[in-house]
Amino acid sequence: MNSIIIKPGRERSIHHRHPWIFTGAVLKTTGEPTAGEIVHIRDYEGAFLAQAHYNPRSKICARILEFREDIIIDAAWWERMIRASIGRRRELSSETDAMRLVFGEADFLPGLIVDRYGSTLVLQALTAGVENIKGIIAGILHSILKLDDIYERSDAAIRALEGLPESSGPLMGRTPGDVIIKENGIMYSVEPAIGQKTGFFLDQRDNRKIASSYAAGKEILDCFCYSGGFTLSALKAGASSVVSIDSSAEALKLLEENLRLNNIPEGICSIQRDDVFTCLRVFRDEGRLFDMVVLDPPKFAPSRQYRNRGMRAYKDINLLAMNILRPGGILVTFSCSGGISAADFRMTVSWAGTDALREVQIVQVLTQATDHPVLLSYPQSEYLKGLVCIVI
Repeated sequence: MNSIIIKPGRERSIHHRHPWIFTGAVLKTTGEPTAGEIVHIRDYEGAFLAQAHYNPRSKICARILEFREDIIIDAAWWERMIRASIGRRRELSSETDAMRLVFGEADFLPGLIVDRYGSTLVLQALTAGVENIKGIIAGILHSILKLDDIYERSDAAIRALEGLPESSGPLMGRTPGDVIIKENGIMYSVEPAIGQKTGFFLDQRDNRKIASSYAAGKEILDCFCYSGGFTLSALKAGASSVVSIDSSAEALKLLEENLRLNNIPEGICSIQRDDVFTCLRVFRDEGRLFDMVVLDPPKFAPSRQYRNRGMRAYKDINLLAMNILRPGGILVTFSCSGGISAADFRMTVSWAGTDALREVQIVQVLTQATDHPVLLSYPQSEYLKGLVCIVI
């Protein structure tokens, strides 16, 4: 088998079981491995370290699959690993019919994402290794779950970093239309083929429930509302009113459908298509106040390269939100940016409080839902940071 030889002293992260190997750590390769091929990782003396998918076109040139040399990575291995990943979500099945079944490196399957929406599966192949066997993986998923519709949404920007074009379409069965899912007693219309991410923000499931526990009797502003996860949760929990803002007409159309699905009375939710930064400034200048504001923006800093710019954006939007909160109001604020650490995010919220001349108390720290586990040896798997704050 072809091998990658690691430079002296650069094998430490492998011993700590981090799944990524960067090109700068490679001393040389033996043979001529191709993109997506399984290779052995060895130290400079030739000792075995791991088995990995190789891709010479990526800065992350190898993604570790196994730390044992005697394990054969074949279709049976993939089935065993996928079954185990699905099994770890078993307790979620009574709460929802929509969940992440495989979360890439955090589930020991680098480059593979699998989400379930009712009877539809959505697969993302994010690396050359998974790209080469996505048909095999679709067959494995079908044999395990007995679901006929498996749709590919490999349209994430990370594919370009792997030297891969975007790819979408049915791997098995038909292209899904609208799918109705249920979460925490609320129904949502999801569009797996065209919606954001793979159709829905599954990673916010637990946080929607937590945020709703503060909502009863409150006037709430839901910013970047998308299809209304936080809006619906707040209204079902007894919010007196919700203003929901997003710049996407398609997202707001889904929100309207979700309000109808859940029999929400007309007039209790005000839907506004607008740029959130602009709208918050208008509310501030008008002196309009809310009891609770939810901020769930897109990535302002997808990597550390954009950290400083992202922190300024997070500071500004949290400052604007604090300016329109009544004293003692609740701020539920998030960052999904990989380039912003949890400490960075707290700092930006602190800066916002200072500039707003408000005291801010953190009462809950939030993270991604339980079907998006954080692997301790792979800190990049912890990407969603959230805070529930009282703004005094």
